[in-house]
Amino acid sequence: MGERRERFWRAAAAVLVLSFAAAEGGRRHAYAAMMYMGTPRDYEFYVATRVMMRSLARLGVDADLVVIASADVPFQWVQTLKEEDGVKVVTVENLQNPYEGQGNFNPRFKLTMNKLYAWTLASYDRIVMLDSDNLFLHRTDELFQCGDFCAAFINPCVFHTGLFVLRPSIAVFKDMLHELEIGRENPDGADQGFLVSYFPDLLDRPMFHPPANGTKLEGTYRLPLGYQMDASYYYLKFRWNVPCGPNSVITFPSCPWLKPWYWWSWPVLPLGLQWHEQRRTNLGYSAEAPAILIQAVMYLGIAAITRLARPRRVKLCYNRRPEKSIPFVRAMLKMAALWSMFAAHTIPFFLIPRTVHPLLGWSLYLLGAAALSTVVMSVFLLPPLPVLTLLLGILGSLFVMAFPWYSDGIVRALAMFGYAFCCAPVVWASLAKVLCSLQSPQERETFFTRLGESTPLSDSSKLY
Repeated sequence: MGERRERFWRAAAAVLVLSFAAAEGGRRHAYAAMMYMGTPRDYEFYVATRVMMRSLARLGVDADLVVIASADVPFQWVQTLKEEDGVKVVTVENLQNPYEGQGNFNPRFKLTMNKLYAWTLASYDRIVMLDSDNLFLHRTDELFQCGDFCAAFINPCVFHTGLFVLRPSIAVFKDMLHELEIGRENPDGADQGFLVSYFPDLLDRPMFHPPANGTKLEGTYRLPLGYQMDASYYYLKFRWNVPCGPNSVITFPSCPWLKPWYWWSWPVLPLGLQWHEQRRTNLGYSAEAPAILIQAVMYLGIAAITRLARPRRVKLCYNRRPEKSIPFVRAMLKMAALWSMFAAHTIPFFLIPRTVHPLLGWSLYLLGAAALSTVVMSVFLLPPLPVLTLLLGILGSLFVMAFPWYSDGIVRALAMFGYAFCCAPVVWASLAKVLCSLQSPQERETFFTRLGESTPLSDSSKLY
């Protein structure tokens, strides 16, 4: 325990030195975020942090931009944040999470206690601590007038730590470390559960209203919901109507794999496109451009080669004599064809860079799935339309979800349900057609003869 405490204080001392150096420019406030390694989504959160910081700079905030980064964050990422994004990076040692043994502990929150380092940035009067999934619509510098600790309640009884205001204090940081050591109650084992337990009376505190004369408040306050608008509120009416406070910041506390930076999150969640618009404006997509170009060329090449090779494949199978099929071989053929169709629709999904723009991502996915499906059709001599029916169904679902004139989320959900209800029998019938074509080799020979050959082959060219 003593060794761990000593490591904490060495890290805290380093933070203090860097924070005082960061304040030499005279700014007394900062927007801060944290970054650590050890999850399957480290790169995505790095991109999200860059987009958020650049959007704040574009809004012209009168504050420093700070990232509290663990020591294992790649050096290249740290340099990019400093040199290209104008961010001050404070490097820290990871705080040990004492709640890992809890039954409800989620491993992805293991290092979120690093957020407590914000209290050591004592050179600043106020800090707005942020998660990377915040989307700023307006400048929010009035938050620096809030008190010692301020947070918004997006849950009726539990405040959200995706954005909160704090007054740095070494004394508070020491006390928090002590509470970690003695195992203070923590409902979720993460930073939010710990802070909710540490500030238990925030629900009873007054609502924050920035004083007109610009003075700073003392004590703790609740922030209006407009500073942490849960994206799920938008999907009910497809518009923002949050009466408390300015509608300034959108947060996305949803399923981790539906965060707005993932290309597949849109049009499932319409606000994803708004996040990508901020990325396009502030950061761009040059990092993903080479991978997109290579994959597009590869898929076009696969489609072209398969098309050119198709006549030869037809000739090889044209004069096959009908033979008595062995049931086991026939079953294996069906299984191979179905798995090949499945692979054709899934492989492109996992090859596309996760943080690419949704329009590019879905276009590349459809191109890749269509190219690989042509290979399946050529190898197993399947009719094109039944094989491509599922892909056409996916394309149709994208149009249904992306339709921009739904009156509210309920109408959109009903439209999606109706589309799925109508589409399911068509997909099932196409699957049955594929299995039927595999069942009857003679019918396949007739089909491909009609498409590929106009005259019968001579006896000398027959394979069988």
